[in-house]
Amino acid sequence: MRDLFDRIIENKGPLGKWASHAEGYFVFPKLEGQIANRMEFNGKKVITWSINDYLGLANHPEVRKVDAEAAADYGSAYPMGARMMSGHTSLHEQLQDELAAFVNKEAAYLLNFGYQGILSTIDALVTKDDIIVYDVDAHACIIDGVRLHMGKRFTYKHNDIESLEKNLERATNMAEQTGGGILVISEGVFGMRGEQGRLKEIVALKEKFKFRLLVDDAHGFGTLGETGAGAGEEQGIQDDIDVYFATFAKSMASTGAFIAADREIIDYLKYNLRSQMFAKSLQMQLVKGALKRLDMLRTMPELKNKLWENVNALQNGLKERGFDIGSTQSCVTPVYLKGSIPEAMALVKDLRENHGIFCSIVVYPVIPKGLILLRMIPTASHTLEDVEETLVAFSAIRSRLENGTYKRISAAVAAAMGE
Repeated sequence: MRDLFDRIIENKGPLGKWASHAEGYFVFPKLEGQIANRMEFNGKKVITWSINDYLGLANHPEVRKVDAEAAADYGSAYPMGARMMSGHTSLHEQLQDELAAFVNKEAAYLLNFGYQGILSTIDALVTKDDIIVYDVDAHACIIDGVRLHMGKRFTYKHNDIESLEKNLERATNMAEQTGGGILVISEGVFGMRGEQGRLKEIVALKEKFKFRLLVDDAHGFGTLGETGAGAGEEQGIQDDIDVYFATFAKSMASTGAFIAADREIIDYLKYNLRSQMFAKSLQMQLVKGALKRLDMLRTMPELKNKLWENVNALQNGLKERGFDIGSTQSCVTPVYLKGSIPEAMALVKDLRENHGIFCSIVVYPVIPKGLILLRMIPTASHTLEDVEETLVAFSAIRSRLENGTYKRISAAVAAAMGE
């Protein structure tokens, strides 16, 4: 028998093995200063394309004022205790009612965190007799929620309706044996690629199969649809989403999340969501802040308009210069390049140190070997000047990648690491 920690010490995982070289710069970097289109990194001013502050609310003066007043009035503790015991207030109810109305559902329920909340929602919606069918590219929070499921689950190829249909046939056969039901899970917007889930086509399959649909719309809420109600509104099928989930961590620039559905379903979930039943209530300063942010989503369409002006300028500019941005249908802007992990490190360092551009880097094992993904998040806080500066920088780094500059630099890095 070996010590439990032997494996951990010997093998830190596909990303952890780079820690000695990457930590503090490529992973766990420190962006400092006020949340804005330009922040401080490593002692230098950089254009930040890695903050999910879609509507620019994080540092908006009206939002800062309400947040400060709420903190002064309530502190950071009130209300104490879980919602079911002593942590419930009329303002929690008000926020839930306003969120439900905004996404056109009968009722809503607040969640402390998005990751924790959707994981617990999946757990509460199904029993061991039920079958889950979910997109293979689903976010980690969905995958972890499915892992809690004691029954059968199937994945379908990403956004592949034919694959979904085949798996629904398998799930239907299985459900007939167990006596359970079927839950289909998709994202409204897939946060890495930027593609919208094919919700309209998924909903159409309800004519042939009996299932319920859960949609994680973290990136669609506030950014898509005429009113900002998300991917379901954008695709004209919001009413057909059985359980709608969104987080405050993106367009609302805060902490927390919510689920929305028919009142009977929400009444069940609020009594069975373990992550909420046994956790402290969302504190009042966040509730008051969320009410203000939601009001701005409803009454200030210029925020979303400015966001999409920047999105279109960035994405169109990249495509005009021949960059591969995949098939994004949202604000998420991926840029795909070919290269190794060491090349990616050299490229990103050049981008940050010499061009003043900060964006997230994604490499294997999140994406296939040999690919580099630079993931960019335009916001309403960015300017067209930011966009133009970034396009010039991207053209420069692509030239260096293609002429082998980063390969030569990365060879020295790889040698130093014994690769």
